[in-house]
Amino acid sequence: MPEPTVSPDIPEPVARRAEALRKALHYHNHRYHVLDDPEISDAEFDRMMQELITLEAAHPALADPGSPTARVGAPPLAKFATVRHAVPMLSLDNAFSDADVVDFDRRIRRLLGTEDDIRYVAEPKMDGVAVELVYDGGKLVMASTRGDGVTGEVITENVRTIRAVPLMLSAEAETAIPQTIEVRGEVFIDVAGFERLNLERAARELPVFANPRNAAAGSLRQLDSQITAGRPLKLYVYGLGNAVGLEAASHGEMLDVLARLGFPVNPHVRSGLDLNDVLARYRELQEMRAELPYDIDGMVVKVDRLAFQQQLGAKARSPRWAIAYKFKAIQETTTVLGIDVQVGRTGALTPVARLAPVNVGGVTVSNATLHNADEVERKDVRIGDTVLVQRAGDVIPEVVKVLPSLRTGDERPFHMPETCPSCGAAVARIQGEAVTRCVNVDCPAQIKGKIRHFAAKGAFDIDGMGVKLIDQLVGRRLVRSYADIFQLDEASLSALDRMGPKSAGNLVAAIQASRGVSLARFIYGIGIRHVGENTAAVLARAFGSLDALLNADADALAAIDGIGPEIAAAVHHFFRQAENREAVQRLLDSGVTIEASAARAGAGLAGKTFVLTGTLTAMTRQEAKKRIESRGGKVTGSVSRKTDYLVAGRDPGSKLDKARALGIAIIGESELENML
Repeated sequence: MPEPTVSPDIPEPVARRAEALRKALHYHNHRYHVLDDPEISDAEFDRMMQELITLEAAHPALADPGSPTARVGAPPLAKFATVRHAVPMLSLDNAFSDADVVDFDRRIRRLLGTEDDIRYVAEPKMDGVAVELVYDGGKLVMASTRGDGVTGEVITENVRTIRAVPLMLSAEAETAIPQTIEVRGEVFIDVAGFERLNLERAARELPVFANPRNAAAGSLRQLDSQITAGRPLKLYVYGLGNAVGLEAASHGEMLDVLARLGFPVNPHVRSGLDLNDVLARYRELQEMRAELPYDIDGMVVKVDRLAFQQQLGAKARSPRWAIAYKFKAIQETTTVLGIDVQVGRTGALTPVARLAPVNVGGVTVSNATLHNADEVERKDVRIGDTVLVQRAGDVIPEVVKVLPSLRTGDERPFHMPETCPSCGAAVARIQGEAVTRCVNVDCPAQIKGKIRHFAAKGAFDIDGMGVKLIDQLVGRRLVRSYADIFQLDEASLSALDRMGPKSAGNLVAAIQASRGVSLARFIYGIGIRHVGENTAAVLARAFGSLDALLNADADALAAIDGIGPEIAAAVHHFFRQAENREAVQRLLDSGVTIEASAARAGAGLAGKTFVLTGTLTAMTRQEAKKRIESRGGKVTGSVSRKTDYLVAGRDPGSKLDKARALGIAIIGESELENML
C-alpha cells in the first residue's frame, strides 16, 4: 500500500495513526471475510473502526475513498451512470449433457489444430450477479454491473460496502500490484444470509425476496448505498478484463495471483483438468450442491491456458473457450388451468400454459411456454392436466411432461387457432418452420412488440415509452410504425391516460434526443430476427454504413466472423422485403440520423493509443475514453513505447514523468478536444 500524503492541515501523528488503523482494518477484514480465519474479536475490530471514524470526522482532509469507513455507504445517488466495458462481458454457451462437453472439447481441439489433450479449469457456476471491479494503482476506482455485456451501470459506492471486496490491493510474497486491472466476479448472498435478510424484512412488514439472486441484484442496484451496506453480500472473482502488469500463463495461475492480491476465489475451483477429470468434477459438484452454503446452478468449464483463450477468441455472444455445464433443473408438479396464445413482434403465435401457481426453486411460476403446436402435440398437453414443470436453465419456466396417470377424463385438448387472437387475420405455417404466424403486418400485437423493442434501452433508448403507453399509442392508432414515433407531439400525447402536459413534454424531448443513433443501435432497433445487441454491433463494425449492409448478399454476411448461416439468411431476407426497406427509409425521412461507426469515423485517431492522467475538468475520464474510442482510438492504463499521446489533466502523477522520459507527445484537455 502506498505511503500516505500528509496534508499540512493534519498533525503528522494523526495522519500516521489513521493510516495504521486503515492498514490494520484492511488486513483483519481480509482475514475475516475472505480467509475465514480472524485473528481478533469482533469487539476489537469495531473499536478500531470507531477510532478511525472519529479521526476522519475530526479531520475531513483525511477523507479517502479507499478507507475501510467507505463500507458504511455514501449519500444517495440521483441515478446510475453507465460505462462501456473495455472488454465485453459475454454470456456463456450452455451444455446439458456429457455429450455436449465432449463436443465442446472436440471443437476446441479442432479450432486449435491439435490432437493433444487440452487442460481445463472447472468452477462452480455461482447463481449471483456479475460485476467488474477496476483498480488503478492498487486502489478500487470503479465498479459496474455486467449490464448488456457491452455497457454496464456504475455501482462503485455500493460495491465498496461489500466486505469481501478489497478497497486497496495488498501483494503477498513477490506478487507485484498491477498498475491497472479489471477484475470480474460474482456477487451473491449465501443461504444463511438470505434467510436472515428475509426474516428481518418480514419483521418490518416489508416484502420478502423470492430467492438469493434477486436479493443480490436488488441490493446492488440501490441508489442509497447505505441500504446496500446492510445487505449480506459476498463475492468470488473468476476472471479479468484488461490487466496491465499481471503475469500468468494459465487461468489457474491467474486466479492464484488474484488470491494473493487479496481477492476471494472460490475454494472449489480446480485447474489443470483433462476431459475425464472435468466430467468427474461435474458429478462431484452436483453431489455437493445441496450441502454448499450458497446456490450454484452448474459448473463453468474454461480452457486453462491463456494463450489458447486468446487464440480461440469469441463469437458474437459468447467466448469460444468456455461453456456452462448446467445442472438438471428443479422440477415440481402443478395443474394446467388453461392454454393462452401470445403474438410476438415477428407474428409468431406461442401457446402458453396458464398454471396453478407453484414454487420452483424459490420462484413462483404461474405461466410456462409451450413453444409451438408441435410441442403441445408431442407432449400431449391438455387443459386440466397435471404436469411436471421446471425452470429451463433455472430461469425460463417450461412444461417437462404430462402425468397421464393422474387424468380424470375431464381434460380438454388444445388446438392452435386458425385466426390471430390479436387482429383476427388468418394465420399460416411456413414450410420448414415449427412456428405458426399471423401474416397481417398491421396486427396490433406485432406492432406493439416491435415498438417496445425499438424503444428499448439497447436500441433507440426512448426514456418514458413503456408498455402501457405503447398499448395506448397503438390502440388509438397514433403509432403504426417506427417513423410515427417521431411525429408525436405534446398535444396528442397529453390526451392519453395518465399523461399530463409535463409528462408529454418530457417524452417529446426524449424522442427528439433519440433521433441520433449509432449504426449498431439502429440495426438492433429495427428488429431483425436472430439479431441481438452483440450481433448488431458485429454487423455495424463489419459494414460501417447502412447502405453497405442493405446491399450485402448472403455470402458476404456469412463470411463475417461471428455471423452464422442462420443469422446471415435472416438479415439478407429482412432487407429483401419491400415493406422493411420502406420502413427504414421512412425512419431516415423522419429525421433519424445514423452516426458513423468507430471503424469509419475520425480516421485521425484510428490506431492511436492514449493514456489519461490527472484530473480532467471539461469531462470525466470515462467520457474522454468513450469519445476517443468512438473515433477509432484506444485508451490504456499505463505509459509504454506504444503510447502515442499522454493526456495530462490537473495534478498529473508519475505517468507524466515516464511519458517525458520516453519522448511521448503530451497534450492537455483543449488539445484533446481539438483532436476529437
